[in-house]
Amino acid sequence: MAEIEMNRFDALIETYLSNIHFSHFSTQSIQAIAGLYTWKGLVLIPVLWWMWFQQDEHREWRREMVVATVLSGVVALFVARLLTHWLPFRVRPLYNTDLHLQFASRSAMGTGLADWSSFPSDHAMLWMAIATGIFLVWRRIGVLAILYTALFICLPRAYLGLHYPTDLLGGTALGIAITLIMTRGAIRVRYATLLLRWIERYPSPSAMLGFILCIQLVTQFDELRSLASAVFRHL
Repeated sequence: MAEIEMNRFDALIETYLSNIHFSHFSTQSIQAIAGLYTWKGLVLIPVLWWMWFQQDEHREWRREMVVATVLSGVVALFVARLLTHWLPFRVRPLYNTDLHLQFASRSAMGTGLADWSSFPSDHAMLWMAIATGIFLVWRRIGVLAILYTALFICLPRAYLGLHYPTDLLGGTALGIAITLIMTRGAIRVRYATLLLRWIERYPSPSAMLGFILCIQLVTQFDELRSLASAVFRHL
């Protein structure tokens, strides 16, 4: 299997991060931030619900943007998963013996990721796509969303050896690009307007499906993927 070669930039950053030593409590906190859904989707997805229920003269446009942002997140996550299979395999820093580094997550995190290519970061793609959609509607809140994604979702994954910086930067660029494309007026009206009409016509099932979709985004479809993998293994 072909592999993506290590570059000097990634090696230098990972070496620097691995030499930063925190207290046991701080390290456990970083691991919790990186591992718990509470620190990812349960921060950003509620902002989209807030945007949805905001009442003013821009309500219809804002709801179109919320629909486009949610779908951008779904597309970003789907594309990220495809790229990890299509692109040359890249071993994660945590398992890269050429680095000769010891990461804080070695004993507590990373289980099951050894055979999962590091590039691109699906976390960066998904949550930067969502944060970009928030930014396009509410600039100030959006800046905070982007900073939050960078500091609390992306950076801990580099520190713990789960991703290289270029995995995160590449995922960030792809996630932002997907949202910018899907929220463009000429593209957005082709699907968001139709979906809004359906939502207005069938509000109850729409709310139910929207709730389920948001839960799946928060968990990054992990349980559905695990279920699908178990089914395929037994077929």
